[in-house]
Amino acid sequence: MGNCCSVQIGLENFIIRGLDPIVGHDNYVCKLKQTLPTLSVALQELRALRNDMQREVDPAEQRLLKPFERVQLWLSKAETMITEAEKLNADGPQQMNNLCLGGCASKNCLSSYKFGKKVAKMLKKINDHRSNGAFAKVAESQPAASVVVRPEERPISQESMIEKVWSCIEDKDVGVIGLYGLGGVGKTTLLTQINNKFSATPNDCDVIIWALVSKHSDVGKIQDRIGGNIGFSDALVDLNQVGIPKPSQENGFKLIFTTRSLEVYGEMEARKKIKVECLGPEKAWELFQDKVGDETLNSHPDIRKLAEEVAERCGGLPLALITISRGMACKTTPGEWKYAIEKLKRSSLPK
Repeated sequence: MGNCCSVQIGLENFIIRGLDPIVGHDNYVCKLKQTLPTLSVALQELRALRNDMQREVDPAEQRLLKPFERVQLWLSKAETMITEAEKLNADGPQQMNNLCLGGCASKNCLSSYKFGKKVAKMLKKINDHRSNGAFAKVAESQPAASVVVRPEERPISQESMIEKVWSCIEDKDVGVIGLYGLGGVGKTTLLTQINNKFSATPNDCDVIIWALVSKHSDVGKIQDRIGGNIGFSDALVDLNQVGIPKPSQENGFKLIFTTRSLEVYGEMEARKKIKVECLGPEKAWELFQDKVGDETLNSHPDIRKLAEEVAERCGGLPLALITISRGMACKTTPGEWKYAIEKLKRSSLPK
């Protein structure tokens, strides 16, 4: 019985070796020990290239230099190859167990021959496809948008303040506009709404730049960030050298800044000062009850009255109203609300 098996293996190997010259390939069985690990490495490299390509052609972040269809076709073919190569890799251990005589023969020669041929062909396909995917530059960053819309929480109506600032922006005689007020009064929220209004309102501005400047800010980094918005992102930018002079009525540049201190206005040479006020009683209560929620306000007959007193203690300061209302949103007993009122009585909120 053993002799018959040996004769069968020998005969199958003889037949397969006879096929190789006809198809123009070396013996796929003998090379399986080398081609299978090589295929595994090529598969990893194709996955990595596929992932890099997907990141570069993200339509939310990039603008394609090559036709979009061509890149998508490359990615589609890559996905198919990855799936097929993974299947070959998974079948590899079983096929390797069939090898004998130092890997030059197989217990199932026909199966090993076909498998080895598939591995060799797949390896060539992957290598060719990787070469086709080596675009000089798949995509490049989009030019900076004229306005970067910023996320905003708009719990209260600030239309009157927005219009007041906007009229100053449209005034050609006003170059520098300052918004001042207490911390937490909503200066940044107002400025965010002004920023976003540029994207929805026809205007003559080429680009709107948002920059955060703290007390200990690095001027160089701020200039670099601003320069990046106008296309000078490769090096530190001297704003005067790239044509950004001080705002004035002659050049049409506008600067809007926020501050808590009136001393800043002299240094910034502000032509217009706008005070951002705390909310009136009605607007304050509207904001407070919106954040607390009707479920909590209606959870006990006494809570709504107590909530009105808490809102009043916040002095119309939006930050205090929002913070405290969110903290009280889960308080459903009068005792908890009374405790909050006592704490607010001893706080240093603005009068």
